[in-house]
This record gives sequence, structure tokens and C-alpha cells, in this order.
Amino acid sequence: MQTRLVESILKTPRGQEADRILRACVHCGFCTATCPTYQLLGDELDGPRGRIYQIKMALEGAPVSRHTQQHLDRCLTCLNCETTCPSGVQYHRLLDIGREYVEQQVQRSAIEKLSRWLLRAVLTRPRLVTPFIRMGQFMLPVLPRVLAQKIPPKQRSTPYQTQPQTRKMLILAGCVQPAMTPRTNHVTAQVLNQLGIEVIEAPGAGCCGALSQHLSAAAEARDFMRRNIDAWQPYLDQGAEAIIITASGCGAMVKEYATLLQDDPDYAAKAKRVSELAKDLSEVLSASEIKQLKVANPKRIAFHPPCTLQHAQQLNGKVESLLQAAGFELVRINDKHLCCGSAGTYSVLQPNIANQLRERKLHDLQTAQPEMIVTANIGCQLHLQAGTPLPVKHWIELFAPDA
Repeated sequence: MQTRLVESILKTPRGQEADRILRACVHCGFCTATCPTYQLLGDELDGPRGRIYQIKMALEGAPVSRHTQQHLDRCLTCLNCETTCPSGVQYHRLLDIGREYVEQQVQRSAIEKLSRWLLRAVLTRPRLVTPFIRMGQFMLPVLPRVLAQKIPPKQRSTPYQTQPQTRKMLILAGCVQPAMTPRTNHVTAQVLNQLGIEVIEAPGAGCCGALSQHLSAAAEARDFMRRNIDAWQPYLDQGAEAIIITASGCGAMVKEYATLLQDDPDYAAKAKRVSELAKDLSEVLSASEIKQLKVANPKRIAFHPPCTLQHAQQLNGKVESLLQAAGFELVRINDKHLCCGSAGTYSVLQPNIANQLRERKLHDLQTAQPEMIVTANIGCQLHLQAGTPLPVKHWIELFAPDA
């Protein structure tokens, strides 16, 4: 499409990137057909094509309003549209630029500002989030149902004991995962140790920056990225083969470091190296290695592929093939490409839409009556578990010694 961005915007690197992305869009509408929020709300402005036009008009100098902001807020950033797009439009990058610009133009209410700040301040810092989670787990029986659904029961998990190995890989602990689902990384370390790989958690590494990035706090997100790069670099220099990421949402973000820091003269090359070495756990394991683990009692399971795994990282089918190689029976899932509604903080900030999407997703996952649901992202895991009595786990837990 043709563009006429405001000159002052067009002179900036982000303005030039937005202009390039906008010009790639041919207005075909294929993206709208696979957009979860458009399917649910039926409003063109709540689909990718409509949001692209709103961002285009804003960057061309048209007035923006609270309504513009709301339509951009309602985007899940699931990237279903990017998978569908025949023109390769990098919608998620345009959305980041548009959201940040609109955030500067439109004043949010005091409550909105506070809630978004608290999410960024607490959830990105394990030292703060862990006491909140522990308190919530202690008070779980007396909490209101709406709040209790957000807090998972305390997991039984002991620190993993692994043997030193010649092969070494880094692992990202993440923000809320150590407090909410510590078994994920513990089992990952145990499994990889059985296969001759030592897992290292670098002191100083923390939040991947995704939460801040998606809440239009780009500068804060870049600070998290730089901190992680600084924490990982000494280990990479010493021969660590990869950076394993068990939460697909974090994995998608770390693989974007090269793009998001490409204009940083001090970190561009380092970020490129990190992005190249960032691997989802499914990329580290092969079918032959999975078979070595010899699962005693393979279950009938429903696998929910997170949007960040299948659309952002383009790893659709990777986990499924590993599970099938291990002997698990995977039930057929209708519309497996659609979002479950978790989407980072989306389920907190847009609960009505998120819960409707979860209800639809759980219906599709449970139709064939699996014994459990497994996924590859902590956000999806917790969001789905809040809506069903069926166990919802990270797929690597199926290979735990005590599974």
C-alpha cells in the first residue's frame, strides 16, 4: 500500500521500518480470516488489516484516540496473521511501533497506568513475584474464585542434581516460571543430563524482556535484553553450545534480540550471536534421543502448540513428532492454530476475551477425551489449567524420572 508518513517519523529508524512494513501489505485480508479477535468480535478494527490501517493513519498524522488504543490493546500478538500472510508482512514489528507511538499520544487512566506498571514491576522480577505467589498459594482456599484461578498450586519439586558433562548449555530461568512451575526446568536439566548435556543457569540472567516490550516499554525491554546478554556472554565464550528456553514465549523474544538491538553499536553483534544460539527445548532434542528416555507408560494426550512456538518460532509439529517418537498417542485437535487467550499479560488485562478464547480452546483440546493436556509455554499452561480439572503440564514433564 502507498504511505505518506509524517516527515519527522519517517526520518527515524523505526519510522522507516514501519514504512517498509506498510508498503509490503497488499490489503488482501487473508490475515483477518485467521485472527482470533476478529473471529470473536467481528469488527474489522479488531483484526490485523484494520489495525494496520489504524497504525498507518496514526503515523501519517491522523488524530488517535482511546478507541485506537483499545483496538491495538486487544491484539493478542499471536502472529497467526503472519503465518497466513502471503506477502510476508512483519505485523508484530509494526504493532510494536504503532502501540508505542499511540501510547505517547493517548493518556491512559490512572488505574490502567498503575496496573500495567505493577505487571512490569512485579512479574519481571522473581524476587518480588515469588513471595506474592507463595502468599497466594497459602491463602488459596479463601481467595475469590476469579483470583484463585490465577494462582497455581505449589509444585512438588526438588533442586536438580546433575553430573558435570563435557557438553554444556545455558538455560533461561525466566520470571514467573521458577515460582509457579519449577519442575519444568528441573526436569529439563535431569533429562539433558541423562543425554550427556550439563545445563547451566547464569547468575544475573532474568526476564527476557517480552512483557515490557508488549506493554510498550521498549527501553525497559532493551535493558533486560542487555542484562541477559552480559550474563550469558562469558559462558558462550567458554563454549556453551546453546541457550535453552523452555517457555516458547521467552524463546520467541530472545530470538528477536538481534532485530531489536540492531541499532545498538555496543550490543548488535552480541545480540545476533545470542539470537542464533537461542533454542527452544524441542530444537535441542532429537527423536533418537527421546527414544533413549524410554517412557514406561505413554499416555493419550492433547498437545496445545503455543502461538509463540508455531507462529513466532515456526516450529509447528516439532514437539508433536518428539512425543510420537516416545510412544505417546496424540489426539486430533481442531483449529490448533488458534490462540488459547493467554498471550502474556493479555489474560489479566483483557480477561473477557481471554476467557472466551480459553473456553473455545479447551473444548477443542478435550473433545477426544485425552488423559492430560500438554503445552510448551508457562502462560498457556497456567491459563488453560485455570479452566479445566484435567492436568495441564509442560511436555518435558512427561519424561521426568518420577512421571
